[in-house]
Parts: sequence; structure tokens; C-alpha cells
Amino acid sequence: MNDQTKRPRRETVLIANGQGFWGDSILGPVRLVREGPLDYLTLDYLAEVTLSIMQKQRGRDPKKGYATDFVALIDRIAPELVQKGIRVVANAGGVNPRACMAAVLEVLAKHGAKGVKVAIVEGDDIYEQLDGLLGSGENLANMDTKRPLSDVRSKVTSANVYLGAFPIAEALDQGAQIVITGRGTDPGLVLGPLIHEFGWGKEDWDLLAAGTIAGHIVECGAQCTGGNYTDWRRIPDMAMIGYPIVEARADGTFVVTKHDGTGGLVDVSTVVHQLCYEMGDPARYLTPDVIADFTSVSLEQEGPARVRVSGAKGAPATPTYKVSCSFEDGWKATGQLTISGPDALAKAKLCAEIVWKRLAYDGFEYGPEERLEEYLGANVCHAGIQVPGAADPAEVVLRMGVKGPDRRKVDRFGSELVPLVTSGPPGVTGFAGGRPKATEIIGFWPALLTKSKVSTRVTVVES
Repeated sequence: MNDQTKRPRRETVLIANGQGFWGDSILGPVRLVREGPLDYLTLDYLAEVTLSIMQKQRGRDPKKGYATDFVALIDRIAPELVQKGIRVVANAGGVNPRACMAAVLEVLAKHGAKGVKVAIVEGDDIYEQLDGLLGSGENLANMDTKRPLSDVRSKVTSANVYLGAFPIAEALDQGAQIVITGRGTDPGLVLGPLIHEFGWGKEDWDLLAAGTIAGHIVECGAQCTGGNYTDWRRIPDMAMIGYPIVEARADGTFVVTKHDGTGGLVDVSTVVHQLCYEMGDPARYLTPDVIADFTSVSLEQEGPARVRVSGAKGAPATPTYKVSCSFEDGWKATGQLTISGPDALAKAKLCAEIVWKRLAYDGFEYGPEERLEEYLGANVCHAGIQVPGAADPAEVVLRMGVKGPDRRKVDRFGSELVPLVTSGPPGVTGFAGGRPKATEIIGFWPALLTKSKVSTRVTVVES
């Protein structure tokens, strides 16, 4: 422990995650607050493409650029949060944490909730600093292609650092009941409260690894309590699936569970399913706070809907942050039709052939890497896996698309799909959506940035 170590505030802390992405069910966090005891509610709204969308929203309106669903949630549960003293940690700030905080303060005022401390963590958004960083020798090379960011600098739409958990703990140390962040690591939403509660220091590698693994297990919400689970027939009452709760202790051990009486399932298998989610090297799970060894933990069924996790090992963190950049990467258009009746698959393939030939006649050729052709209902999602007793489908959804740098060429494709209704084989329908139109492609650019080039800020305001 470091010199700032504090005595644990309590022996066990209950931390739940009620949101796996922006668009997850609002009932997840609502039920977590209402259906049982809770100390912390965490909410994960951000994906890589989400930040780019938020950046465009803020460009149109300086008061936008955050997860509006979060504000609607606080509006719905504010009285219960205040009454029960539940603390909230969410990355809902997106690219505009200050605007998100202002909206939350308005909601709290609406409910007459005075004296509630709301904090924001800033410093992850480096979009305005890109030129200076590039000039200082940070080339922000793409981790996959090794190309320097300068190759696409003029097309970059957002740039955010994955911050660690200690700024969250700092906000909680200052008494914040609601902590709003921008981009950070998903497990950090859980690790931050554990650092705050148990006084873990920056060199407590094993403890930080344990908190990171706990956060990873619950970061996708119900995906560790039976959602998206292979043996789905075993999952009871999926309609009312319970969202996950971590019962954490200061020694780094924790139990994954859910509220009593809720649907879903928590056993070693469901937890392992999520443990392996988005996994690179399981022995070196890199975060800004620690390198966690996922292979070090032991999982034990402690009781119904209770899986105990122990033995986590960690190593010092790397000297860099991961950066998530997005950039304009051309245009795309996709559309679909339903082809029904006898020989549906053969007719769908003919439809696709007709579209490409007509476009070629008009001077619009698309290479293999520029076009998409799928037949939903003909095993496209699991190609190569035989389905026992499978026969030709009675209907097929033909999905076609193109992409490329030329918007006019992409748009031209959209005008040839709907005409198949009267100038193609019989049984074509499902065209009510009209012509597909070109939309922007947002490319993902992962990079690394020296940690010393980033400064974080915590601001706390009282309602």
C-alpha cells in the first residue's frame, strides 16, 4: 500500500453494472436500484464509434455530445438514489462531460434534490491537442497498420484517451454521489469505487488486477448472468434477467451475483463466457492502471447465483495510454429485399446478379472489396456449419451494399435495388424503406500515447 492508504470503509462493497452499451435496457439499472441492496451503480455507455457520433452532435450543438439516456435514467431514479445513498459512476459524459453534468443538475433540481455532489472527470478528449501532440513527436501510429495518424489527420473526427480508474476514485474521495466521465476503460468504472473504498494504491498490482477482472466480468451487463449465453435454454426467466452485482472485499476476492428473485443465471460457466469476452492475451490484459493476468484467477460456485473469484495477479502498467480515434473513411449504402416462394435462394442470387450487371452497364463497377452480397436465411451467419435436416428456405432476405470514397458512385447503387420488384424474378417484396442512400463510414484508429502528455481534471459541483 502507498502512504495514502485508508482503512476500508466497510468489509464488503456491492457494485452493480446496469448498462452494457448505449441502447441497453433502461430497466437494467432501474431494477438494480429497486430490487435489492446496492452501494454503487455503474453504467457503461461508450463504444468506439459512439464517441464519433457524439463529436458530430456537439459540433452541431455545443450542449450535446453525451449519452442523453443517462439523464433520462437519473430523472427516473433520482429520488431512490438520494434516499438509499447509492453512488453512480458512468462514462455518459462522452465528449461533453460538462454539458452532461449541467443536464443532471437540472434533473436533480427538478426533484428538489439538494446537496447532491456531482463530479466530472476530464482530460480524455485530446481532439483539440492532436496537432500539438503530433508536433511533439507522438506519431499516434495505427496499432494495426502502423501508419502514422498524419496520413488521415484531416479526416479525424474524434480522439479520446482511455483513462484509468484513479480519477474516478479521486472524485469519490471528494464526496461525489454521481461521477460522470468521458472515455475510460470499461473495467475502470468498477475499479474506481474499489480504490476509493479500500484505499488501494497505484502499486497494489494484484488488488488492481482483481478489481479490473471484476469490472471486466460485469462490464457488458447481463452478458455474465445468462444473456448471450450458448446454453440459452438453461436460462430461466430471461425477460426479467438480473443484472450483475460484484460483492467485493478489500483483499481482492469478490463474488459475482445478482439480486434475489431475478431471472437469469450466475454460475461458473456464465462468468467464464464473459471472462473470455474481447480477450487478447489472457495473461496480459492491458489497462492504464495494471496488467491483469486473467489466467491467475480461480472460480468457485459458492451457492445459487454466487461465483467466487480469487487469486488475481497483476503487473505494473505500461507507460502509455491507448487512444481511440475515429476518422472519415468514405461512404457506404446498404439495402435489402425479401425474396419468397419456391427457389427463393436461386431467385435472390439472380437479383444480385441483375443489380451488378445493370450498374456495370451504366458505367459503375464495384470491386470485390467494395461490395457486399448476403443471403439471410441461407446460413450466412454460420457459413460452413451444417444444420441437420436443413432444406432450401421458403424465403431469403437479400442484403446488398457498396462502399468507397466516391459518394456519387455509392449513391448510384441505391437506385437499382427497388426496381427488382417489377423487373426481377417473382416473389420480391420488403422495399418499403425506399432507396438506400450513402452514409458516412467512420473508421477506427487505435493508437498509443505517452501518459505524461495527458492531464486529468476532476470537478465537483453540488446541486
